[in-house]
Amino acid sequence: MTATKTNAGRFFEDYKVGQKLNHAVPRTVKGGERALYHALYPARHALYSSDQFAQSCGLPFSPMDDMITFHIVFGKTVPDVSLNAVANLGYAQGRWLAPVWPGDTLRSVSEVIGLKQNSNGKTGVVYVRTSGYNQDDTKVLEYVRWVMVRKRDINAPAPAEVVPNLPKALSVGQLHIPDDLEFTNYDFALAGEPHRWGDYEIGEKIDHVDGVTIEEAEHMMATRLWQNTAKVHFDTSARPDGSRLIYGGHVISMARALSFNGLANAQMIVGLNGGAHANPCLSGDTIRAWSQVLDKADTSAPGVGAIRLRLVATKGGDPFKLKGDDGKYLPDVLLDLDYWALMPK
Repeated sequence: MTATKTNAGRFFEDYKVGQKLNHAVPRTVKGGERALYHALYPARHALYSSDQFAQSCGLPFSPMDDMITFHIVFGKTVPDVSLNAVANLGYAQGRWLAPVWPGDTLRSVSEVIGLKQNSNGKTGVVYVRTSGYNQDDTKVLEYVRWVMVRKRDINAPAPAEVVPNLPKALSVGQLHIPDDLEFTNYDFALAGEPHRWGDYEIGEKIDHVDGVTIEEAEHMMATRLWQNTAKVHFDTSARPDGSRLIYGGHVISMARALSFNGLANAQMIVGLNGGAHANPCLSGDTIRAWSQVLDKADTSAPGVGAIRLRLVATKGGDPFKLKGDDGKYLPDVLLDLDYWALMPK
C-alpha cells in the first residue's frame, strides 16, 4: 500500500527543539506584488512609492515594502509551521537586514527553538526562528514567532518544556540601516507631513483617526497573494463558529497603513521588538489604529533617527485604551505591536 502523497501538515507532537525546516517554494517578487499591496492596504509611505523619492534618500530606487518582505517570508513557513494552527500568538526579535528589490527571489528557513504543551492537553505552543534569504543567500529578514498548534493524538506524551528567553526589545545597535540611506535631502512636502524625529516625544500618543472595514473578498485575495494556507483563514469548518479568521499579518499591514496619518515620515520598519494578536479579527470588523512613542535613538546614518513605536489596532472602543484592570487585553483590541522605524531628523 502506497503512502499518501498529500500534506496534512505537522501537528504539535511532530516538532522537536533544534529541528530545521527548509520551506518550499522560492518566489521572485516584482512590481505586481507592490501594486497589489497598495491596492489591498491604503499604503502611502513615499520611500516605497517613488523611485525618485528613494533616490533622493540615497537608494538606487524604491525597495519593496518592508511588510511585503514579511508576508512572503512568513507565507512560506505556513505549510510546515501553522497549517494546523489554532492561532498565531506573537512575535519577537524581528530584524529587516537588507532591502528587497523588484526581481529578488525569496526563500525561508526556520528552526524550532521552543515547545510547550498547553494544560488542556489538546494543543501546544511551537516557537520558531525564521530567516528569509534572497537569491544571493543574503539574509533579508529574521524573526521569532510562536503559534498554538493542534495535537494529532491528545494522548501523546508532552515534550520537555523549552520556552526561549526572548529580550523585550532590540537595541539600536542591532538594527540594520540600509547602505547609503540618508535623509539630509528629505522632501517633507512630498512625504506628506512636516513632522521630524525631533517633533515626537517619548510617551506621546497619536490617534490615527481613520478606519477601514475588513472585507472577506479582500482578505481572501491577500492570503492567497502571500500564500498563507492556514486552514483557519480559508475553511469555515476549521473553526467551531464557522467563521474564517483574518490573517494577523493582514491586520498589521492595515494598521501600519492607517498610521500614515500622524506618522507619514516613519518610512522604514527595521525592527520588530514584539507583538501579540490580542483578539480575533473577522470580516466586517472596522480596524482603527493608534500609536505611542516608546523610545528614540540617534543613528550613524546622515539625517536618520530611529523611533520605537507601539502600534495598536482595534475594532472599536476609545483610543489609547489597551488593557483592563485584570491586565488582560480589552476585547476590542486586535493587535499590539512594538517596532523600530527610521525617520528624518
